[in-house]
Amino acid sequence: MVIGQSGSSANMDVAAAGNTEVVRAQLKLLESLGQTDSIDDILITLTTQYDILRLLGEHPSMFIYLTMDKSKSNLALARYKVAECEAQLVL
Repeated sequence: MVIGQSGSSANMDVAAAGNTEVVRAQLKLLESLGQTDSIDDILITLTTQYDILRLLGEHPSMFIYLTMDKSKSNLALARYKVAECEAQLVL
């Protein structure tokens, strides 16, 4: 479920629901493997865009979802800024 959104993506609810399944699958895999690490973020690269899923440390069932145009983006800076947003987020 999308709590907030900025930008013009009309399909954000669909994308968020689909990415929720990606996060659940990765968390389940880590559990199955007995991993004690936690996920910081998940990067999905498409032909024309980057998607960053940043899990919230205190609430791992929630995540920040950022999608951006590959040709206009700085991936390293975007990951840094998403982590910064997470640190400032109050739930």
